[in-house]
Amino acid sequence: MKSVERLIAALTRPPGVGPKQAERLTIHLLRAPRTEVENLVEALREAKAAVRSCARCGDFTDKELCRICSDPGRDQTAICVVEEPQDVVALDRTRAFGGTYHVLHGSLSPLDGIGPDRIRVKELVERVRSSNGGVKEVVIATDPDTEGEATALYLAQQLKPFAVKVTQIAHGVPLGGDLDYIDERTLSHALSGRREV
Repeated sequence: MKSVERLIAALTRPPGVGPKQAERLTIHLLRAPRTEVENLVEALREAKAAVRSCARCGDFTDKELCRICSDPGRDQTAICVVEEPQDVVALDRTRAFGGTYHVLHGSLSPLDGIGPDRIRVKELVERVRSSNGGVKEVVIATDPDTEGEATALYLAQQLKPFAVKVTQIAHGVPLGGDLDYIDERTLSHALSGRREV
């Protein structure tokens, strides 16, 4: 059954979907009423045709500017830089940041051939430059891995010529975590990022 194998293979392509989950999804879709499958296909087509990058921040939207960039209640003097659109969702859900975002769509990874020209660094620098001092702080919220750290250091270097405060989110011990279960690198970050209480 080549068509079933092809569907399973197609469903394993999205991140986080393994072969077993793809098999379960395939069986579900094959058992589902034709209208349910057709609705899914139409929703995918519609989203693919309508969704694009926000002209300012690079987040996904179906308009020129995303809901955050077009919100007059957001603090336009602060930009939080993230790697992917799903990071905007995760951070904004906390309601701890009231500014705007900038989505890089990746991180620096020289080993994989991903340099600054392959992510949205130039757009960030231009956004800060063209604000003429309107942007006061850039918060770097890249992943706490090698690529994310390299990206954060590179961004800080690129933003140095501007009169803007560059900060990085803290990395460390999760709330409710036991110290003896936390890896050395996380503990090291937590100690180096300590603050006065």
